[in-house]
Amino acid sequence: MNSKKLKYIDLFSGIGGFRRAMELLSDDLNMKSECVAFAEIDKYAVTSYKANYNTDNEIEIGDIEEFVSDNNKVKDLPNFDMLFGGFPCQPFSMMGKQLGLEDDRGGLFFSVMKIVDIKKPKYILLENVRNLYTHDKGSTYKRLKKELEDHGYNVQEGILNTSDFGLPQHRRRLYIFATRDDLDSSEIKFEADLIKMHFQEIRDRSINTYESVMDGILDTHKVEDKYYLSEKIKPTILSNGTKNFKSNSKINQMIARPLTATMVKMHRACQDNYYSQEFLDCECQESYLKNDFSKDEEATHKIRKLTPWETLKLQGFDKGFFLNSSEAGVSNHQLYKQAGNAVSVNTVYTVLDYLIKKEEYVL
Repeated sequence: MNSKKLKYIDLFSGIGGFRRAMELLSDDLNMKSECVAFAEIDKYAVTSYKANYNTDNEIEIGDIEEFVSDNNKVKDLPNFDMLFGGFPCQPFSMMGKQLGLEDDRGGLFFSVMKIVDIKKPKYILLENVRNLYTHDKGSTYKRLKKELEDHGYNVQEGILNTSDFGLPQHRRRLYIFATRDDLDSSEIKFEADLIKMHFQEIRDRSINTYESVMDGILDTHKVEDKYYLSEKIKPTILSNGTKNFKSNSKINQMIARPLTATMVKMHRACQDNYYSQEFLDCECQESYLKNDFSKDEEATHKIRKLTPWETLKLQGFDKGFFLNSSEAGVSNHQLYKQAGNAVSVNTVYTVLDYLIKKEEYVL
């Protein structure tokens, strides 16, 4: 492994999914890495970030649009090799208005490009909802890709599912990897199947892996009463919807549904994750699921939502992260939001290790 220190910048950092992956990988490979700057506008996410990472000598960008409006600030950033960015997904999300790059938040991509234009990092790794790839019949992603290419980068992409990387959550996300034109990237095949296969080679590393939610994600004992659904709300949560909106609202999913930033509001069970205590107490969950309970029968069960700690586990964070954030005063409400917005640690870890294996070309 090259002894050179890999320097990176963490944009739209949230609670640092990219950074957690890089730090774990650096320890596992005895590799030197350093975050030189991070950008996050949500003050509660910043609290979690600072409670879990040493940011003493780093530039805190804050509002990226305001920061890039001054070219001198961008020029004064330390040089870095890699840019990470999970830029806001709401403009492209199936649950949003899908305004794409015309949305103010979608336009934040161009703030990233201002940094790219001035600092010219070797590599760029971005993450967003998979709907970005098909938004507006694919024209939005084509525009985004051309923007990167016009700035001097070779661009590849792949849709990766968190559930393929040791975290039992269906979470399909678009990952975009760009390499500066002057670097030889001809040997890099950024393909989902290859990256997925690579995970099987490294799954015994320091990342936390689980086969299903019953493999260490869910607390099978009774949790605090506040996590259980009231008798009043259970019919709404279990409902398949109204005449204008129909869904298949199932609980007790062995592979969780995608976590959302708004899960604290408790959507129907077709969107969020709920588990009955009867299911958790059962000696064989697979047999329990064969009972195929009706909605009325399920409504008699004691049903709960996920706890904040369980949601963080589903994104690959450890108990220390949860405790540090909680002790820093981050509320459960904010922890739910942070987990729902996070980048899955295991997925990024695998992507980075996959690229490092091409080390004569990458990093």
